[in-house]
Amino acid sequence: MPRGVVVVTGAGGGVGRRLVRRLGQDRGLRRIVAVDRAVATWRDPRVEAHRLHLGRPQAFEALEAAFAGADTVVHLAFDADTERQAVRTRRLNLATTRQVLDAATAAGVRHLVVLSSATVYGAWANNPSPLTEDAPLRPNPDFAYAVQRAEVEQLVADWAGAEPGRRVAVLRPCTALAETGTGWLARALATAAVRRLGDDAEVWQFLHLDDLAAALDVARRARLDGPFNVAPDGWIPGSTVRALAGVPARPQVPVWLAVLVAHVGWRVRRGPMPPGLLPYVTTTWVVANDRLRAVGWEPSRTNEQAFVAGTPGPWWTVVTPKRRQELALGGLVVSSIALPALVVGGVRRLIRGRRRRSTGAS
Repeated sequence: MPRGVVVVTGAGGGVGRRLVRRLGQDRGLRRIVAVDRAVATWRDPRVEAHRLHLGRPQAFEALEAAFAGADTVVHLAFDADTERQAVRTRRLNLATTRQVLDAATAAGVRHLVVLSSATVYGAWANNPSPLTEDAPLRPNPDFAYAVQRAEVEQLVADWAGAEPGRRVAVLRPCTALAETGTGWLARALATAAVRRLGDDAEVWQFLHLDDLAAALDVARRARLDGPFNVAPDGWIPGSTVRALAGVPARPQVPVWLAVLVAHVGWRVRRGPMPPGLLPYVTTTWVVANDRLRAVGWEPSRTNEQAFVAGTPGPWWTVVTPKRRQELALGGLVVSSIALPALVVGGVRRLIRGRRRRSTGAS
């Protein structure tokens, strides 16, 4: 039976903070252990903060002590660099996961909840739509983020299979964003959806971070085992995304041009999208959420609501009422100056024209 202690690694991130606050609503928890590299403060007295760099071997003893007595460890820590330092991030992410698993073994933890990503399925033309948890993991090899997520999944699967009774729930969310806490990957994908780099059949999924935190909590409460996709019901076409973003209709960007621009922009450090991400922009990879719904999770926001919440709107939606009045007043002032000037100018041109005609006739 649960002993009322939950550990969250990566607790200072966007989803980590949301999860810790959500755990605070569970009065049955005796202790909530928040582990992160950065210093964090929490109002709940039950939250025990540990500042640890999980990828460093010297942090093992402190991590083992933090795991002591825990019935579930929620592993969120993952260095999602912008693909520019893939070798470093791979070494760090694998070392972090191995150390978490070793500490869990030493502390006798029997249940893990691990955050992964739906990108592990890969973006391929022959993907079923939607993808279910039975689909094989085929991350696109040029996209280091997805490859590393799949490698982490393999590590935790090996850990679960090494001893009877261990349970590991792996959550694979679609593009997750929110008003605060959105990472570079979600921002890049949302930007790509607005720019229309895919074809007319492109579809998108957007998950709010609050719903992702709720899914992690469900996995913790129900002591789930195995993979679970996390996404709202259904998906939306790219035309809807662009309408929500308030951008005018625009022609589709040819794939070859998008590839060229991505490579050049990434090389000169001007482009927000690594070339390895392009297949995830031009190929459908939406996921089904039936399995997670069957255990009690329900999304509180639609794809549309999550996208609007996590992306900046058109400039006119963020202008204050006072600024709108100033802009309107400025328009009236310009009109009051420009209109008489136009009238005077027109009269002068008319008089000149008549003078020229009269001169020519004489």
